[in-house]
Amino acid sequence: MNIAFKGRSVAVAGGSRGIGRSIALAFAAAGADVSICARSEGALRETEQELRALGNKVHAAVCDLADGPAVTAYVNAAAAALGGLDVLVNNASAFGRSDDEAGWEASIGVDLMAPVRASYAALPFLAKNGGAIVHIAALAGLRPSVRTPPYGAIKAAIIQYTKTQAVQLAPKMIRVNCIAPGPIYFKGGTWDINRRNNPQLYEHVLARCPMGRMGTPEEVANVALFLASDAASWVTGQTIAVDGALA
Repeated sequence: MNIAFKGRSVAVAGGSRGIGRSIALAFAAAGADVSICARSEGALRETEQELRALGNKVHAAVCDLADGPAVTAYVNAAAAALGGLDVLVNNASAFGRSDDEAGWEASIGVDLMAPVRASYAALPFLAKNGGAIVHIAALAGLRPSVRTPPYGAIKAAIIQYTKTQAVQLAPKMIRVNCIAPGPIYFKGGTWDINRRNNPQLYEHVLARCPMGRMGTPEEVANVALFLASDAASWVTGQTIAVDGALA
């Protein structure tokens, strides 16, 4: 199965680190023109240079995805820079860990409303040729999330939103799918930090991974490419767990 994106344009909201970075690089390696955004400029520019080295069109912008007008402006700028938009990947997360007003507001603003707003803004572009939206949720949205109630609840909302969007947008030939990653390890990421600062939690979760390891961002990116590709032309409204059969 050959998955190629030559001549297609992809926007990855939250594309500078970890899963988002790997998704952006995977699309670029498959021939796509790619736009990324992130709140912090340092990692954004590093990933931008990695993307440019692959030889396709690249657009990168600083964007606070909790800011509604900024999200709309980013999507419009990405489409203008790339000459259209065929795929939207919503990856950013505020990782709302605290079960208080601040934790809930952060999760609602970034994990829920940013994908909603980005989808609204991308719709006119995606509808031109039939496109794809891929949301990145989390395994926490499929099971109780005792440590992070806001995070789990809002990721569950994205999973439900995926089903609704898929039905709404099917007549426009726009497919909508979702990925629910389990624990994903990368340098500087949540599980790398836990390995150093909270080894008891890290070892507890690692012990629940039947394969004896956590996942990698590249393994999530591979599923994102499939879901956005023509190989998944009749796959929509689905949430795929990428979790190594986490117990």
